[in-house]
Order: sequence, then C-alpha cells, then structure tokens
Amino acid sequence: MVDTSHDIRTLNGLIATVIDSAEGYSESAKDIEGGRFGAIFTSRAAERRQVAASLQGEVVRLGGNPEDDGTILASAHRLFVNLKSTVTGSDDKAIVDEVERGEDHIKAKFEAAMQDGDVSPQVQSVIKDAYASVRQGHDQMRDIKHAMEGQA
Repeated sequence: MVDTSHDIRTLNGLIATVIDSAEGYSESAKDIEGGRFGAIFTSRAAERRQVAASLQGEVVRLGGNPEDDGTILASAHRLFVNLKSTVTGSDDKAIVDEVERGEDHIKAKFEAAMQDGDVSPQVQSVIKDAYASVRQGHDQMRDIKHAMEGQA
C-alpha cells in the first residue's frame, strides 16, 4: 500500500490556510465601509470555501480525515485585526492591505506545496488546480491595492 500520509498532511495544511482565507474575506466584507469591496470579498470567501471542499474531498479519497478548521494563528490574527479596526476605525485601504497580505501568505503556501517533491503527482495536480483560484484572488487583491495607492 502506498503511504499517503505526506499528501494528506500537505493537503490538510493547505485546507487550514484556505479556510483562514475564506474567514478573512468574510470578516473583511463586514469591516469594509459602504460595501465598496464587500461583494468582491463575499465572492472570494465563497470561492475559497469551494477550494477547501475540493481539497477536503481529495483527503477523503486518500483515506484521511480532512481538516475542517482554520489555524489558531489566523484566529489570533483576525482578533487583532478586528481590535485594530475597532480602535482606529475601519479604513478601506487598511482592510485591503490586510487582505492582500493574507493573499501573499496563501499564495506562498501553495507555491511551496507545488515545489514539494514528496507530494504524489495526482495530489500535485489537485494542488495546481486549486492554486489557479488562489492566484486569481491574489492578483485581484494586488491590483485593488495598487489602484488604491494610485488614488492616494
């Protein structure tokens, strides 16, 4: 029998990060003033939940127990961001900056997983499919951030 433990661990790490991202987008949609980016953030949150479900399905197919929660670190980060926005007021640019920072993190996690030579070819394919969505979200947030910087 093939040892799938590394694949499962890798996928579960990505799942936790994707769940963090979905929750971050949901929180940001609530925090953004006037709903200017609320629809974009809500859409990205739903998309990230679909990515997580896809990765969870692969873990099940491999015989593992899929991650169904985000990371403790992300929960602490969201608490800090919420506290910061309460103290300083919700500033659209600050929120977009935080979202874009999160996108840099998730993109880096997926790129590291794609470079992991110990992940099976089939799981590599699943990761690459999910990465297409992650990359699109990253690039969209980067473009929004740069557009906002151009207005400042």
